[in-house]
Amino acid sequence: MHTNAIRTGAFFAAIAVILGAFGAHALKQVLTPELLQTFETGVRYQFYHSFALLATGILYGTFGHKLIKYAVVCFATGIILFSGSIYALVMLKSGGQVGLGGLGILTPIGGLFFILGWVMLLIGVSAKNKS
Repeated sequence: MHTNAIRTGAFFAAIAVILGAFGAHALKQVLTPELLQTFETGVRYQFYHSFALLATGILYGTFGHKLIKYAVVCFATGIILFSGSIYALVMLKSGGQVGLGGLGILTPIGGLFFILGWVMLLIGVSAKNKS
């Protein structure tokens, strides 16, 4: 499992670099400063949690607790829901649409997955027994 976490973290980090460069160069010409800042928030949180995935993969090799596996799933799900919904929101707003409608709930749900991932990681590395 730890190899999958490291691969997933590296993949999401590479995508974050691509999106960050795209935002800094191509999108800077077409987005309002507010939308560009929103886009950068998605990239920043994707980066944070890509690094969290890398660290979690390494920590799983040491601690091996099953909650650390769940943390990996939570971080990856959070990236997809939180950052993905922000990217979609920015693209829709830049195209003249107001927002995501009912799908706007995905952003805070993604945030909850980030929080759950951190809590599971904390419990997983704090547990005395491997599961």
